[in-house]
Amino acid sequence: MRKSLALLLLAAASLHAQTVPKAAARPAAVPAYKELKYPALKPIPIPPVETLTLPNGIRLYLLEDHELPLISGAARVRTGNLFDPADKIGLATMTGMVMRTGGTKKQAGEELDKALEDMAASVETGIGESSGSVSFSALQENIDAVLAIFHDVMTAPEFRQDKIDLAKTQLHTSVARRNDDPGSIVQREFSDTLYGKATPYGWSMEHSTIDAISRADLQAFYQRYFFPSNIRLAVWGDFDSADMKTRIEKLFADWTVKQDAVPEFPKVTARTSPATYLAVKKDTAQTFFALGHLGGLLNEKDYPALEIMTAILGGGFQSRLFQQIRTKMGNTYNIGASWGANYDHAGLLEISGSTKNVSTLDTIRAVQKEVERIRTSEVTEEELKTAKDSALNSLVFAFDSRTKTLGRLLTYDYYGYPKDFIQQYQKALGEVTRADVLRVAKARLDPENFTLIAAGNPDAFDEPLEKLGKPVNPIDLTIPPSSKAGSVGATPGSGELGKQALVRAQKAAGGVDKLAAIKDVTQSAEFVLAPAAGGLHVKERSRWIGPEYFRQDSEVPSGKISAYFDGKLGWISTPQGEGPLLGAQLSQVTGDLSRLYVRLLLSDRIPGRTVLSADSWNVNIGMSGGQTVRVSFDSATGLPMTVSYDAAQAAGEPLQVEETYSDFHTVDGIKVPFKIVINQGGQKFADVTIMDVKFNSGLKLADLEQRPGQAVQK
Repeated sequence: MRKSLALLLLAAASLHAQTVPKAAARPAAVPAYKELKYPALKPIPIPPVETLTLPNGIRLYLLEDHELPLISGAARVRTGNLFDPADKIGLATMTGMVMRTGGTKKQAGEELDKALEDMAASVETGIGESSGSVSFSALQENIDAVLAIFHDVMTAPEFRQDKIDLAKTQLHTSVARRNDDPGSIVQREFSDTLYGKATPYGWSMEHSTIDAISRADLQAFYQRYFFPSNIRLAVWGDFDSADMKTRIEKLFADWTVKQDAVPEFPKVTARTSPATYLAVKKDTAQTFFALGHLGGLLNEKDYPALEIMTAILGGGFQSRLFQQIRTKMGNTYNIGASWGANYDHAGLLEISGSTKNVSTLDTIRAVQKEVERIRTSEVTEEELKTAKDSALNSLVFAFDSRTKTLGRLLTYDYYGYPKDFIQQYQKALGEVTRADVLRVAKARLDPENFTLIAAGNPDAFDEPLEKLGKPVNPIDLTIPPSSKAGSVGATPGSGELGKQALVRAQKAAGGVDKLAAIKDVTQSAEFVLAPAAGGLHVKERSRWIGPEYFRQDSEVPSGKISAYFDGKLGWISTPQGEGPLLGAQLSQVTGDLSRLYVRLLLSDRIPGRTVLSADSWNVNIGMSGGQTVRVSFDSATGLPMTVSYDAAQAAGEPLQVEETYSDFHTVDGIKVPFKIVINQGGQKFADVTIMDVKFNSGLKLADLEQRPGQAVQK
């Protein structure tokens, strides 16, 4: 039962930046926190990066970092799902998945897994909206062997059919479950509607588009976009730059493929009329909603002021929306606002949240009132200072290591931004004034052109949505069926294979009856984060009471962090203050709950879950929240070996996570992994050692609900 440490660290940083702790009694000689003065942040330093172009056209970036004997690299490829054909949506995503799992001409994917595992190394691939990546991580002593695998994956992927079938199963599962979670429906429909459902920014995968993709399509997509002059390769770690340049140049000397230059990504051209859309979900007591319009670009002159404006409006616990709606009204579960901006196309201004069905219109009207208020009068000096400090402080965490900074420099170069963009942005943030906030709010916030997307039970609304003044358009949640009889992911056999794998794992772990009899779990663990993730040592105690009560207490260098979740709502407490679980943090907790070791093994018995498989050892489990988890089982023991999933982040695309289980011990007749290695985004994140596990120890709900500093209620 492992929980996401990244969640708590992220939450702690958020609370540190956005909450103000209550003043405690202190000696007269100690100044109050409001009297403390801090020096202004210095300009963010840019480390020396050697940049050159290899004879075959690869653009190479080298950054020495001799702190640890590790070497990592990432190739950025100019491609993306924006280049998917309209009748084969999902092609880019599938290509990115199978480039690695399908192995190379020399080695199958399983052989690569074994070789890399033996070296404690990784090589991963993926393709997102507007870029592809091939990355590696290795100990210095193994760099030649890992670079050889990296080279083969990049230049000679085999795209074996069995792995294509498995990828199709995963994608079919995600399509089949896309309407399970009303919050996910709102996010998808909001984005697709504003960008235009007939454009690459707004269309979605369907069963038919997945069915239409063939192995030849993956090979053709790869050949079109993976060629040397279309690649930027960054390598960082414990090496000599001259030596690494020689190694990389020699390694890729045989790769001389040429293609025409890749075209520009499609432009965002949609100009949707303001409208209201409703997805009817009668099985939920909440209404999830999002309203807004197109945002802008990161390099716009007004972006710093727009970011500060939306931070004041709805960027955290001190924001107006949170204070006026979440705190005072009390019917809203979460609320926030962000000014979306991308490197090469407009983002989205989004004000979103969830509220009780019976307060739907009251909540939306309260949002409209706060939007109008920020457009008509200046914010206070205190609001401005809090928002600017938070934005400037967040830059420290985005550039707190040389590797993160190199990643940013690579991104700036990829999208044609100047090398000193971050310093320009930092300076502009510091210069934002109250007048600037009012000016951009008046000019760029356009409530008359807001599009509203809602998902909930209209029978329970306080008033009909039409009372907001616009016609209500129904959202059709119908998922078109597969165009192929017996397509992967839709066959009865695939479900049976998955269930058989779980039954086998249940037996191997100790028996389904013993697993089902577990009502509470207490686990203690120690985390050692990888250097790139901060190198911290963390102690953690997790407690769970079935079905969905969860408490996690962590000891980090800055103090103790506690988080609690009851299946619907939760809170988090840090040394800096306490607040509710919201947004990506809430999504991660619900994901963690769904992946509890005991519950994962019992997925065939949990209502709302689907179990699919393309073979006997790899199972895709669709969760009730819309997430798909892939579990690979050890063919020798039948026990889970790896668990893979996408984890939500505070900003940007979900992060690919893989957990590898080992060192199984028997606890009360149940075999439990006592060693876990976590990789995030293709890079090692942490080593986890389980110190102790207790089943059915008689945990009480009051034990989990107790907040720091409070006595347990008897």
